[in-house]
Amino acid sequence: MGRIETTFDKLRQQGRAGLIPFITAGDPDIDTTLEIMHALVEAGADIIELGTPFSDPAADGPTIQAASQRALNAGATLDKILDMVERFRQGSADQGTDTPVVLMGYYNPVFVYGVERFAARAAQAGVDAVLLVDVPFEHQSEIRKYLDPHSIHAITLIAPTTPEARAAQLLNSAKGFVYYVSITGVTGTTAIDTGSIAQMVNRVREVSLVPVAVGFGVTTAADARQVASFADAVVVGSALVKIIQDYAGTPELLPRISAFIKELRQGILQAENYKDHI
Repeated sequence: MGRIETTFDKLRQQGRAGLIPFITAGDPDIDTTLEIMHALVEAGADIIELGTPFSDPAADGPTIQAASQRALNAGATLDKILDMVERFRQGSADQGTDTPVVLMGYYNPVFVYGVERFAARAAQAGVDAVLLVDVPFEHQSEIRKYLDPHSIHAITLIAPTTPEARAAQLLNSAKGFVYYVSITGVTGTTAIDTGSIAQMVNRVREVSLVPVAVGFGVTTAADARQVASFADAVVVGSALVKIIQDYAGTPELLPRISAFIKELRQGILQAENYKDHI
């Protein structure tokens, strides 16, 4: 099994949902991002979703858009990000360097880099999966043919607006885990309504061959607890990126991040009913 499969297997044994924090690579700079990655793992992150900055991040709200711009202004590139992931993997085992890393981003930087070259370099660096939010399902095979030989998963996105027949088609080819977008719109702009999405997520989980992670709109430990009662993993992005924005360059940055992650993890551990769905 790969790192993602191993992680979800451990989570099932522990009877809890996983925690997947999102950060933008290179915000505020590459070296600090590496420190943040280690802090996330130490505080309880199960998988790290690493955003690759792009000049036109259409699926992201203002907070993550601003983080992308800060990272680009600081000189972040795909090469530097992959080098950073490789440095993360070279740490000692007790630093959580076996934690799965998912690169989230847009197709343009990958296309410019060269898809085949990207897949090979990402595998060398230790990337476990790629989530390209602007690549339609019909065109994913063009990317997967390069990712699959390196055992890098192309993560599938499903939204509340996805028709049932199309969702079945998407789930049939999903690998690693499915990312269920809990709200329509961009990241970090709408509060999550767990009551309205729990039933839909449960239906997806019933037919999905891989775990289902839920993201968009989760900002507090209470949100995480509610989502963890029906999802296999909880993704938290904008709220964490906001902490980085507010405390970058100060001694409080890593302690604030660690405290927030520990709060989220505690919320997940308090979730009710999850074991009933395993």
